[in-house]
Amino acid sequence: MSAPDGGASETIKGAVFAAPYTAHISQYRALVLRRLTRLAGAVAVLGLLVVADILTGPAMLGLGEVLAGLFSPNRVEPMIRVIVQDIRLPMTLMAMLVGMSLGTAGVHMQTILGNPLASPYTLGFSAAAGFGAALAILTGVSLPFLPWMTIPLSAFVMCVLAAALVFSFSKMRGMRPEIMVLAGIATLFMFQSAQSLVQYLAAPEVLQSIVFWLFGSLLKSSWNNVPIVAVVFALSSLAVLPNLWQLTALRLGDARAAAIGVDVHALRVKLFGLVALLTAAAVAFVGTIGFVGLVAPHIARMMVGEDQRVLLPMAALMGAIIMTGASVVSKLVSPGGVIPIGIVTALIGVPFLFFLILRGQRRHW
Repeated sequence: MSAPDGGASETIKGAVFAAPYTAHISQYRALVLRRLTRLAGAVAVLGLLVVADILTGPAMLGLGEVLAGLFSPNRVEPMIRVIVQDIRLPMTLMAMLVGMSLGTAGVHMQTILGNPLASPYTLGFSAAAGFGAALAILTGVSLPFLPWMTIPLSAFVMCVLAAALVFSFSKMRGMRPEIMVLAGIATLFMFQSAQSLVQYLAAPEVLQSIVFWLFGSLLKSSWNNVPIVAVVFALSSLAVLPNLWQLTALRLGDARAAAIGVDVHALRVKLFGLVALLTAAAVAFVGTIGFVGLVAPHIARMMVGEDQRVLLPMAALMGAIIMTGASVVSKLVSPGGVIPIGIVTALIGVPFLFFLILRGQRRHW
């Protein structure tokens, strides 16, 4: 039997070497399809929760009335239009935006610190915002032209001050993760102590207002402040787009990321600023919201992996789902009352944290 000619031999060799390449391409396409399917599923779940959140409330509106109030507000009664358009819709949008902001900030924090327990509150930003709001409530000061912005602006300013404080100490030691964590913990305890002092000095009725703000609530949501949070989230998301592959590389460690051309120091400084901005804008209007920035990134990572191109949008969606779902639960538990949404998110977050421990999620780190 004659040996195959040269052309046939080359064809066989090419087929042998092309087979693994073709298999890898197929696996990658299946991976991408799976991730996109899960993203689409998260969007669908969020859409259902948005409708449920707008539908839920003490007014007991029907689905037809809610949909008419959303899409044909001029054809419904003025009271229905006010309830849907001016009360429920801003609260739902604020829940989505705050969840997206905290979910995104949580991913950034866990990336730059390399710590699965990192969240927007690790560096003391939330405690600083709480102190700023408590101080404004205690003193009773009010801006002359925008009184509704007094407490949010005070919270925002203190959050920025905390960010500047942590940044200054961390920069002295090269912005290393362990230094940032230590500076953040010190800042966290300092502002928590300041919060306690303000509460100690407050009169009973003022103390009630301070505690309610610190629990977190969507009741202050309006068409005045929803656009502010939306603009901050949009600008922060656009700012990080050029660095997505660098963020993915940073998860391999500083040394490996630097070896492939990533400016680790500059990237960490940029993400630090974005985390401060996202956290300040989120907590300034709704108060302290716990666990969303910690839990949402873990859920997203379980679903789509470490690729920041899909991890960031999935974390934002998970944060929005948690916040919107918590809003629905808070209204179902007490239809005629007000349960601060921060309490509900904590009740949701703690069991999930135990769930992560039982599943051994530390293998991702």
